[in-house]
Amino acid sequence: MYERRLVAQIKQRLGENRHFIQIISGPRQTGKTTAVNQALQYIKAHQHFVSAEDPALLSREWISNEWERARALQKQTGKDTVLIIDEIQKIPQWSSAVKQLWDEDSRRNVPLKVILTGSSSLLLQRGSEESLTGRFEILYSPHWNFEECKEAFGYTLEDFLFFGGYPGAAALKTEEERWARYMGSSIVEPTISQDILQMEEVRKPALLRSLFKLGAAYSAQELSYTKIMGQLQDAGNTVTLAHYLELLGKANILCGLQKFSANKIKTSSPRFMVFDTSLMTYSDGSARKRLLENQNDKGRLVESAVGAYLLARSKEENFDVFWWRERNKEVDFILQKGKKITAIEVKSGRIKNIGGSLEFKKLYPQAVSLIVGNANAQLEDFLSGKIPLFY
Repeated sequence: MYERRLVAQIKQRLGENRHFIQIISGPRQTGKTTAVNQALQYIKAHQHFVSAEDPALLSREWISNEWERARALQKQTGKDTVLIIDEIQKIPQWSSAVKQLWDEDSRRNVPLKVILTGSSSLLLQRGSEESLTGRFEILYSPHWNFEECKEAFGYTLEDFLFFGGYPGAAALKTEEERWARYMGSSIVEPTISQDILQMEEVRKPALLRSLFKLGAAYSAQELSYTKIMGQLQDAGNTVTLAHYLELLGKANILCGLQKFSANKIKTSSPRFMVFDTSLMTYSDGSARKRLLENQNDKGRLVESAVGAYLLARSKEENFDVFWWRERNKEVDFILQKGKKITAIEVKSGRIKNIGGSLEFKKLYPQAVSLIVGNANAQLEDFLSGKIPLFY
């Protein structure tokens, strides 16, 4: 079975002395539980693995009972023991219970190591910020990149552009209609209904779903909130739309990239960007052949693939992703990490204004320019992680 880099990261953390709770977070169906199980095979430690899948059993008391079982196992054997709680975010008030139990072990010098996994970054973020400050580290499980899909599933570049980086969908690449049903029932709807609607007050669920569908289909394009309101029924106001777009971003399916500005004033016109190209092709609803043969549509797919790759890297490496335009000069992506700035233009075949990087460097001379799709940075190499983002 294919092993992602995440497996080695988990293995390394478990090989260290007990310092922090390890939280494995990321989009649904990207292989978080699989990576944990693979890493555990290398660890000479006893394991107590439980999953928060049965709503009837879930409570603070359930966490305490399973924690006590892991403690008893460690005490009985006197060896390293790892407690793994899968999908922790499904348990109400999970973070305060974990904090209490972890602190008890710290006071009593109980060497129990703990791994928590969760699909909902919204719930995990809220819980970790409320109770677990200073007690945890996060390992991110992003969508699979092109290199991983090529090695694990034999994807071509065009396969990857259309079907994206969800490993569970790879077996359906020869059946587009079945693949689309899988994307809707196993990825999109659970993300919206379980990772957003169950934990946030969303007064217009239908609007949130419509915003996702519209934004994903328009990925790699700028659309003002005024135009968005014109295309959606019962769209409310721009504040509501901006809030819903923020929730979709935290759920790792769709975000609105902001224009780069030295004064950090956000624009009212986001550039939609999916976190995986499959979300765009699913929402567009067009057949693979039509999308890939149309130069403009394929160009947006290429730009969305680059954007999705950058969003995944940004979570792991802590940098910000923007875009930039001044009059008719445009740069597809601006990366900022501290004082380092990289301007990225994508040669996608789509007709658009050129020369943006030169204009941008006049304003920001410290920026480094990178063109994805030329001989020095081929698209396949870039999407496989072989091109440095900062110099």
